[in-house]
Amino acid sequence: MAVFSLERTVPLAPDEAWRRLTRWERHGDTVPLTRVTARPPGPTHPGTLVVARTGAGPLAFDDTMEVTVWRPPREDAPGRCRLEKRGRVVGGWAEIEVGAGPGGRARVVWREELDVRLLPSFLDGLLARSGRHVFGRTVTHLLRHP
Repeated sequence: MAVFSLERTVPLAPDEAWRRLTRWERHGDTVPLTRVTARPPGPTHPGTLVVARTGAGPLAFDDTMEVTVWRPPREDAPGRCRLEKRGRVVGGWAEIEVGAGPGGRARVVWREELDVRLLPSFLDGLLARSGRHVFGRTVTHLLRHP
């Protein structure tokens, strides 16, 4: 299992940072050969499935995640979303936390435990570094673009 986290402090209100980070379909914008969908359509809630389909043709696979915690930010508490990975290839979880940071900015923390089932454990460090890079780029992109 690879475990990693990243943090960003951005000049956005927490609710706007939350909105940008939880527009699931946009998560594929920076990941090559990946398309992300959410079902059922409509507002996210516990039980929503977020599916990232990566690859092409017979080499594609789904990273299916179920939203198990959905608590948007409030004035008195940070928001928190937890996704449990339910796919055959990718397991683990991801958590997004968005709260008030210094100077009226939003503070974002992304934590993830990633288990690629066919990958030997001696590659966990490489997987963690790769995950931090890919998700870091995605988070930065989502926060910069409405």
